[in-house]
Amino acid sequence: MRRFVNWSGSLSFTPREYAEPADEDAVRDLVVRARQAGRTIRPVGSGHSSSPLARTDDILLSLDRLAGVISEDDDRARVWAGTKLKVLGEGLYDAGLAMDNLGDVDYQSIAGATATGTHGTGLGFGNLCTQVTGVRLVTGTGEVLDISAEENADLLPAARLSLGALGVVTQLTLDVQPRYELRRRAWCAHLEWTLDHLAELQHTNRNMDFYWYPRSDQTQIRTMNRADEVPGGRVWAAPRVPDSGPWGAPHEIRSGPAHRTIPQERDLRFEEIEYMMPSEAFPACFAEVRRRIKGRHSRVAGWRVLVRSIAADDIWLSNAYGRPTTTIACLQNTSLPYEDYFRDMEAVFRQYGGRPHWGKKHWLTARDLRPLYPRWDDFQAVRHRLDPDGVFASPDLTRLLEET
Repeated sequence: MRRFVNWSGSLSFTPREYAEPADEDAVRDLVVRARQAGRTIRPVGSGHSSSPLARTDDILLSLDRLAGVISEDDDRARVWAGTKLKVLGEGLYDAGLAMDNLGDVDYQSIAGATATGTHGTGLGFGNLCTQVTGVRLVTGTGEVLDISAEENADLLPAARLSLGALGVVTQLTLDVQPRYELRRRAWCAHLEWTLDHLAELQHTNRNMDFYWYPRSDQTQIRTMNRADEVPGGRVWAAPRVPDSGPWGAPHEIRSGPAHRTIPQERDLRFEEIEYMMPSEAFPACFAEVRRRIKGRHSRVAGWRVLVRSIAADDIWLSNAYGRPTTTIACLQNTSLPYEDYFRDMEAVFRQYGGRPHWGKKHWLTARDLRPLYPRWDDFQAVRHRLDPDGVFASPDLTRLLEET
């Protein structure tokens, strides 16, 4: 039997059956067979998620062979669901196109990234799933269903981010734009300086985030702007920081196509917990995170903490549903213990109204999650409509979506 191990190595299991369909008909045949036999299917993309969404003791369905750009025009691209973001970026670039924004990782498949709420950063940009304008999927009854503003529009707010609970996504239609280049700049500063200038940095740059290094209280600030535009109406120059020495000077400046400039290389594997906070709650939440890490976890928390921003959206299970969002992510080397540290951070995040990233570590169940999502019951109604027999259920998905 084929054993599945995720990117970080924290999730490992052997499904009863591993399927890698080469086309949509094969996907449909598999779903029909599973339904008739009373079996279950869990779809998986690249396996980057550290949450157990893909775990199953029955059929694991890989999207790897459903890959590539199907068609494109000036503002739309239709792609196979298993296309890795790096490959997608190159394919769109060759056609003179690009996605509006990306996250730090291009190892993921487009369906997996959008289905779990993967995001980048920037006040003007939502989760990657906000760039999805159409979804084609095979439902739990074996029906091939197209969902867009023109067809089955009532299902679109559920299908754009669905956790693989509505069916096997085979194709996605994306908003795209003419290809463009970004100029990336990074420098270091003390945390107090970064927090004092955070709003200005966010509002005067297309993309901005920062890493905080707890043991030194230094940050690495990262900004990106279109190479053909002046950010915020002027050339951004980092103000001098007190006792800066080398810290105030930029130590990385590079430019290139967006899909090659936004993602970062990931040589070291890590575990991660990330919560999405209402932006107005971020200052108080981060202050408590900082206090606890330095007071309780300084011997363990050797890795960085990442802060990003996301625009509000109207996608039912999106972590940014209905509110501008600031995210806090705690990273930990896979060779180091993480659970006590992450659970303590989760308690803080929950105190400030945070919602967990669906693809990363958290310990919430449906009872905890339901109050966080105003359209939770609407999503459940769509789920039961498209998968009435629970073909795409699993113990882990049930724990997330069904109250007991």
